[in-house]
Amino acid sequence: MKSNYLLIVFLMFSTLSFSQSFDIGGIVKENNSGLSIPGVNIQIKNDTKGTTTDFDGKFTLKGVPSGSVVVFTFIGYKTFEYKVTGSNTAMSVTLMEDAKVLDEVVVIGYGSQKKREVTGAVAVVDSKTLEVLKPVKIEQALQGTVSGVNVTTQSGSPGAALDIRIRGIATNGENRPTTIIDGYVGELGLLNPNDIESITVLKDAQAAIYGTIGANGVILVTTKSGKKNSKSKVAYNTYAGFQEASKKLNLLNATEYALLLNESYANGGRALPYPNVSGLGKGTKWQDEVMSTGVPIINHDLSISGGSDKISYAVSGSHIDQEGIVGQKKSGFLRNTARVALNADVTDNLKLKTNVIYTYFNRKSLNENGLGSVLFNALNVPSTLSPYDNDGNFTLVPNTAGLGNEIINPLAQIANTYNDYSFKKINGNFGLEYKLFDGFVMSSSMGFNTSNSKSKDFAKQISYGGKVFDVNRSSVNQGAVNDNNYSFDLFATYTKKIQDHNFVATLGNTIFKEWGNGIFATGYDVPNNSWEFADISLTTGILEAKTNSSYNYDERRLSYFGRMQYDYKGKYLLSAMLRRDASTKFGPGNKVGYFPSFTGGWVISDEGFFGEDKKINFLKLRASYGTLGNDQIPNNGYVSLLTGEATYVFDGVLANGRAIGQIANPNLKWEEARKFDVGMDMKLFSNKVSIVADYFIDTRKDLLIPNIPVSGVTGNNAPGSSAPTVNAGTVRNSGLEFAVDYKNQFSDDFDMSVGYNVTFLKNKVLEVNNGTGFIEGGAFGVGQPAPSRMQVGLPIGYFYGYKTDGVFQNQTEIEAHPSQIALGANAAPGDIRFVDVNNDGVINTDDRTNIGNPIPNATMGFNLQLNYKNLDFALYTFASVGNDMVRNYERTLSDANRLNYVLDRWTGEGTSNSVPRVTTGATANNVFSDYFVEDASYLRIQNIQLGYTLNPKIAEKAFMSKVRLYAGVNNLYTFTKYKGFDPGASNGAPIGGGIDYGFYPIPRTYLLGLNINF
Repeated sequence: MKSNYLLIVFLMFSTLSFSQSFDIGGIVKENNSGLSIPGVNIQIKNDTKGTTTDFDGKFTLKGVPSGSVVVFTFIGYKTFEYKVTGSNTAMSVTLMEDAKVLDEVVVIGYGSQKKREVTGAVAVVDSKTLEVLKPVKIEQALQGTVSGVNVTTQSGSPGAALDIRIRGIATNGENRPTTIIDGYVGELGLLNPNDIESITVLKDAQAAIYGTIGANGVILVTTKSGKKNSKSKVAYNTYAGFQEASKKLNLLNATEYALLLNESYANGGRALPYPNVSGLGKGTKWQDEVMSTGVPIINHDLSISGGSDKISYAVSGSHIDQEGIVGQKKSGFLRNTARVALNADVTDNLKLKTNVIYTYFNRKSLNENGLGSVLFNALNVPSTLSPYDNDGNFTLVPNTAGLGNEIINPLAQIANTYNDYSFKKINGNFGLEYKLFDGFVMSSSMGFNTSNSKSKDFAKQISYGGKVFDVNRSSVNQGAVNDNNYSFDLFATYTKKIQDHNFVATLGNTIFKEWGNGIFATGYDVPNNSWEFADISLTTGILEAKTNSSYNYDERRLSYFGRMQYDYKGKYLLSAMLRRDASTKFGPGNKVGYFPSFTGGWVISDEGFFGEDKKINFLKLRASYGTLGNDQIPNNGYVSLLTGEATYVFDGVLANGRAIGQIANPNLKWEEARKFDVGMDMKLFSNKVSIVADYFIDTRKDLLIPNIPVSGVTGNNAPGSSAPTVNAGTVRNSGLEFAVDYKNQFSDDFDMSVGYNVTFLKNKVLEVNNGTGFIEGGAFGVGQPAPSRMQVGLPIGYFYGYKTDGVFQNQTEIEAHPSQIALGANAAPGDIRFVDVNNDGVINTDDRTNIGNPIPNATMGFNLQLNYKNLDFALYTFASVGNDMVRNYERTLSDANRLNYVLDRWTGEGTSNSVPRVTTGATANNVFSDYFVEDASYLRIQNIQLGYTLNPKIAEKAFMSKVRLYAGVNNLYTFTKYKGFDPGASNGAPIGGGIDYGFYPIPRTYLLGLNINF
C-alpha cells in the first residue's frame, strides 16, 4: 500500500512539472561587439506565440510551457534554439554571425552564389534603398546607386517611360536591358517598389546564361516573401505630398519682349509693332499659367507576411495617385497593384513556390516633348498676349508670318485635350524544386504575363485661328491591345564537393512564347462635339480613306543552357556557360545562335603569402569574356508580308488594297555583344570599406539596322512598305567603373553609411555598312537636315552641324571671311561667323562636322545615410559630366518669345561676341550649329529624407512593433548651366536622343510619410 501512495505522489508531481509554464525574458546580443540587437524574431517552436526584441534588445514572453523550444532568428545571424526549464527564465542570448548570410548571396540567373565567389560584374540594390528613395517607378532607384547604369526620363509627366542603359548605348535599335522577375521575363516599371526584396544587375558576360536577351544587360528582381517560423507581420506604409516645377526658364516679360521686337523690326527695315511700350508691364507668365503648384501625390501600401515550419507567405497591395504639374488631372497617373506569394515545403524533398502580381494603371497625357507641345507653346507665345479675351474665351494667337501657324494658346490646348489609357496585367510564376538525392535538385518554373489595354482620344472640332492644330471635323480614336507570353524553365543543379574542390553544374532548357493582337479604329462626327459622347459606336461620319487597322503576332524561342562553376578552396574560381537559342525572328539558316562565356576569379586574400594584413580583409581579382545576343527587332523580317498599303484600278475604279511591306532579308541574324571585363573587389579596415573596380569593353557586332537603302524598283516607298533590316554595323563601348562604400557603427547610438560610384565611358562607332557610311536621326527646327548621326569613328548619335567662331563685329571682318551666302543669306555685322572646316574658301554643307556628343563622359552617384538614436537621415545624388544637348525648344520665328539670354545680343561693334543681333531680315543665324548645342552636365540632389522612429516601448503599448515618421524631398535641386528644363532627359532614341524639344520637367516632390509595423 505504501508503494502505491508513493507512486500516486510521484505521478502528481510529474504531471504538475509537465504542465508548469514560466514567464521568460532577457536580452539578445551580437557575439562580436556585445551590442544588443533590436528586432530579433522570437518564436515558440510549433506554436503561434512569439515576440520581437525591443530597441534595447530586450524581450518578454509569458506563459511558456516548460520544455518548449524558443527559436531566435535575425538576418545575418545563425538561428538559435533554447529549451525552457524552470532554471532559465532570465536569459542572455548571444547570436553568432552567419558567415553564409553575411557574405551576401547574389542571384546570378538560374541559381545564386556567395558574393565573394561571384566572378562577373554584378551590382545589388536592396529594399532599404528603395524604402528611402520612394520611387514611383523602380527604375529611378538605379540612378546613382549602381555604377555603369544610367536612367533617363522621356518626360517628367506622371507614368511616363524611363530608359535604362547599362554601360552605354551599344546599338541603334533596342537598348533596354531585360528584366527577370523571380525567374520570368517581366516589366520593371509596373512593379510596386515595396514588393521588391533586391535588384541585381548583371553587366557583363555573367548574363550570357540568358543568351539572346542578355546583350543589353539583365536586371534580376527578387520579390519579398514571408519567413518561416515567424509570426504574422503587418506593415502599412503611406506617404502624401505635393509637387511643383523644379525649374522654370527665364523668358522675356512683356516690356522686354516688345522692346526686343521693335529692335528686330527696325533692323529688318520694317515698322515698329509696338510704338508705345509703356503700360505693358510684366505681361503674362505663360509658364505659371500652365504649371501648377501644390499638385498632389498620395501612396498607400499594405503587406502581410509570415510563416510556419512548412509554409511562408506574403500578401500585399498598393495604390498610388499622382497628378501632373502641367495639366494636373489631364496628365494624371493612377496605379493599383496586388500580390500573393506562397512558398511551401510539400514534403522534405519537394518545395512549391508561387508569386502572382496584378497591376492596373490609368494614365492621361498631354502633347509633350515636341514641336507644338504644351510647354513648347508656353515658351513661345508672346508675353504681351493675355490667356483670355474680354469675353472670357481663350485668346487666339495671331496667325502671322512672325508667329507661324503652329504656336497656339497652351491653356486652350490643355482644355481641348481628351484622352484615356487603361492597362491591366496579371503576371507571375509557379515553381517546383525537387531534391532527388543529396546535392541534386530539379527545378521547374512556369512564368506568365497577360495584359490588356484600352486607349481612347478625342479630337474636338475647334479652330485656333487658322493653325495647323485646327480640327475641322471631330473624331475619336480607339484601340484595344492584348499581349501575352509564357516561359517554361526546367533545369537541374548538381552540387558536389571533393575534398577542397567544389563543383556546381546547371543544365536546363527554356521554352518561351509571345503572342498578341491589337485593333484600332477611328470614328468621325462625334455627337455634341463632346468627350462625353466620344465613342465609335455613336459616331455617324464616314471617310473614304482607310481608318481601321489591326495586327497580330506570334514569336517563339527555344533555348538550352549549361553552366559549370568550380572553385578550389574558395580562392580559385572558374565558371563556363553556354546557351543555345532558336528564334522565329530569323530565317531557316540563322534561327540558331550559340552564346558562350567564361569567367574566372582569384581570391588573393586567401593565399598564405598574403599574410595577416588587418587593413585588407578581402581582395579578389576577376575577369570575364563572352558573347551575348540581341534579337529585339520586329518579327518576320526575313520574309515578305502583305503589310503595305496600295491603291489599284479595277475597271477604271480605284480600290484600296494590300502590297508588300518591309522588303525581306533572308540573311538576317543575331546581333552579337562581345563583352570583356576585368575587375577587383576589396574590403578594408575590418570590412568597413568596400571597393569595386571594373574595366570593360563591350563590342556590338552585326547591328540590326533598319531601312538600308535598296533599288527603288522594289517599291519600298509605298505606304506601309520600307527598306530591309540588315546586319550592317559595329559599335564599341569601353570604360572604367569604380565604387567605394564605407559603413561603420560608431556606438549603440550612431552609425553611418557613405557610398560613391563613378563610371567613365567612351563610345565609338566602328562600322556602318548601309551604302552611305552614316545613319541620320532627330530633327531641328522646321525643314532643316537631321542634326544627329551614327558614323564611323564617332560616338553614336553625335551632333552634326556647323562650327561657329563668334559674331561678326564689322564689315571688314565679313569681307576677310569665306562667303556664307550658301547657308541662305549674306552675313552682316552682328551675325554668327561660321568656321570653314575644310578650308575651301566657302561656307557650305561640306563644312558640317562633329559639334557635340549626347553621351556623358562620366556619371557618378554619392549617397549618405546616418542613424543617430531614433533619428535617420539619407541623401542621394547623381551627376552627369560631359553630355551635350541641343536647344530646340525655341521657335526660330521673329515674333516668338525668347529666353532672356538674348538681352546680351549684339547691338553694335564690341557689344557681344556670343549672341547674334535680332532682325526680321534674312540671316543664316538659325541653321543648326554649335550655337544651339550646350553643355548639359549636371549634379542633381535626387532625394533627401529625415525620419524619426518611435521608441518601441511606446509603440508596443499600441500593439505596434515599429512606428516611423519621415519627411523628404525628391528631385530637390539640379545644378547645371544648361538653359532648358531638364539636362538629364532624352527621347530614348540612340540617334537624336539628346535633342530638347521642350522636355516636360521632372517635378520637385515634398513628402510626408508614415511606416507602421504590427
